[in-house]
Amino acid sequence: MVTAERVQALSCAGLKELPAQFVRPENERPENTKAVEGVTVPVISLAQAHDIVVKEVAAAASEWGFFLITDNRISPSLIRRLQEVGRVFFELPQEEKEAYSNDPSRGKYEGEVTEEYNKEVWRVTEEVLELLSEGLGLEGKSLKGSLEGEEMELEMKINMYPPCPQPQLALGVEPHTDMSALTILVPNDVPGLQLWKDGHWVAVDYLPNALFIHIGDQIEVLSNGKYKSVLHRSLVNKERTRMSWAVFCVPPQEAVIGPLPELVDETKNPPKFSTKTYAEYRHRKFNKLPQ
Repeated sequence: MVTAERVQALSCAGLKELPAQFVRPENERPENTKAVEGVTVPVISLAQAHDIVVKEVAAAASEWGFFLITDNRISPSLIRRLQEVGRVFFELPQEEKEAYSNDPSRGKYEGEVTEEYNKEVWRVTEEVLELLSEGLGLEGKSLKGSLEGEEMELEMKINMYPPCPQPQLALGVEPHTDMSALTILVPNDVPGLQLWKDGHWVAVDYLPNALFIHIGDQIEVLSNGKYKSVLHRSLVNKERTRMSWAVFCVPPQEAVIGPLPELVDETKNPPKFSTKTYAEYRHRKFNKLPQ
């Protein structure tokens, strides 16, 4: 795997041509797999009446596996601070990055911002899981309970995609689904996220202060396929750095995840997925083994 630091260094070197190891096979290149025009992803305001939000979230999770939420009550200033500390960190020389990692006092402000943001994301996660549960005709706490409730974990990852001299030949991240239950993402204003829908890639436009919600594999399994884990990829930009802040909501390693019994009927709607621990699921996905 090529590290972010190495990609950064290549970008800063002002290369005019992409090194061969970054060129994707022809059938995966953005120039040969362009996004379809005129299609927009679902945008859902949480300020609407509760029953309308439930209906819209369930429809988006079933048809897209993805939606944007607005009126999410996360302060725009908190999102700006989160993005600023991420930008500042990536702009540091490698030696200083390591010094930050090894000296907790140097990263105190960054830690406070991240902790504050994670508290807000936990609240949003609980709210979205409740909406998704109700959309399945279940009690509001069903999905959260199946993910081990308060034992759920939030894992943050900051992605950085430096300018690329030949973006038509490369991908920031290859097509994949997330193994999480939910992924809650905030990007900067450089577009690049694309979703697979109805045999085409669909570009996701930037919407200030919106949260990008990805349905992950664990929710697809729990819902017995009613909700879709979204296949997505990330493109790069020729002129500007794209960044995103992703928080993955995951169950504990020992949590046992399978289709919820309330959603399964052996004759009309049999289980589409096997039941296993999250640790086993991760092992199989990482090693490209059948689930």
